[in-house]
Amino acid sequence: MNPKALGEYLFQCREHVGQSTPFIVAGRLTRINGLVMEAAGLRLPLGSGCRIQAPGISSVEAEVVGFNGERLFMMPAEDVYGLAPGALVTPEEPPPTPPRVNHPVPLQRRLRDRAKHLPVGDGLLGRVLDGNGRPLDTLGALDSRDSRSLASRPLNPLLREPIRHSMDVGIRAINSLLTVGRGQRLGLFAGSGVGKSVLLGMMARYTEAEVIVVGLIGERGREVKEFIEQNLGAEGLARSVVVAAPADVSPLMRLQGASYATAIAEYFRDQGRQVLLIMDSLTRYAMAQREIALAIGEPPVTRGYPPSVFARLPALVERAGNGPEGGGSITAFYTVLAEGDDQQDPIADSARAILDGHIVLNRSLADAGHYPAIDIEQSISRAMTNLIDDKHLEQVRQFKQLYSRYQRARDLLAVGAYAAGSDPLLDRAIALYPRLEAFLQQGIGERADYRASRSALNGLFS
Repeated sequence: MNPKALGEYLFQCREHVGQSTPFIVAGRLTRINGLVMEAAGLRLPLGSGCRIQAPGISSVEAEVVGFNGERLFMMPAEDVYGLAPGALVTPEEPPPTPPRVNHPVPLQRRLRDRAKHLPVGDGLLGRVLDGNGRPLDTLGALDSRDSRSLASRPLNPLLREPIRHSMDVGIRAINSLLTVGRGQRLGLFAGSGVGKSVLLGMMARYTEAEVIVVGLIGERGREVKEFIEQNLGAEGLARSVVVAAPADVSPLMRLQGASYATAIAEYFRDQGRQVLLIMDSLTRYAMAQREIALAIGEPPVTRGYPPSVFARLPALVERAGNGPEGGGSITAFYTVLAEGDDQQDPIADSARAILDGHIVLNRSLADAGHYPAIDIEQSISRAMTNLIDDKHLEQVRQFKQLYSRYQRARDLLAVGAYAAGSDPLLDRAIALYPRLEAFLQQGIGERADYRASRSALNGLFS
């Protein structure tokens, strides 16, 4: 064949290749049972994303959550109306492969690189996003070039910087009596309607942290806008990223929303910044995992919660905390809903064991108009003793002793059955109680920084 004919033949081959349909690896939808979809003819690892396509409707995003032999179990991230048997199931395009290196890449890193990546960076500050990284506000597209995997792993505990420095959260009772350290993870235990959202909003507005990441997981949709406009405010939103996955989205999106908020906080921590992570709530996260686990056949063990719930909670919480020595930190507050104000709820009990302290909000205090309704007797900060001096620690001990002594004698005082002088400690508690109670209360618009909180505590005993 002469060169001219060969060139024409190659040109025709390129034309035919360009017009051909590429080969697609796909499976077929075989069953939808409640929240779970089953597919055959496709092999994908756990956590992989896929698309389900049917004629006449847009594709539905889903994630592989389990398998049984040749069948894949998938959980949709959106409504499945319109899907029919035999719909095409195709894997999502994996993220770009990183440059090859001379040494082998560890298995955990290879799996993490295949996981879903969502946008992160300074372009997210002041924005409200859903669990998939899409804007929920009306401020246009995101200005972010960086992305991060949702499947990141906790740091080596031996490489973390110890908790050495206090974190000012702007709340007098917490700064002085429950001092929080940078990189500490605390639980905010509360029932419904006791003021936890207002307290979280005050922390977000008044904290000294450089960046605030708020994860609103499984809450009512109405509360999302109220928290942003009323509790967070324009001042707090300017340095915040809000990830909202309300109760009406799929359990998969609620799980992903919590992981995404944590991934954003990890990004800013790796930049050397001090981050405050607020997640409301850890209980809704556990409930979302319960829905998925029960749907794919996992047996319930404790009040309907399967074992995977109690494995996922520490995996999420341990991602927060301090980074390597001299780096940034994630100080995290996770709200825990105590059903029926039961502090022995399995999720509350599990969270108490894996967190570095807990702040309990008391309904009787809230009913009496005592805000924030912090029950100082039941609350504790486990890192506090490493952050304060001996004088401060002694004042905290005296405060709790006097406050507790008065509470135990309240019924006697109410009926006039106590004779003054019988108990010197109680006499002192009675004299100081109005000041102790006023110290614990704080208005919504009042900011109490660490220095002012410390001075106020000194004034109580001077």
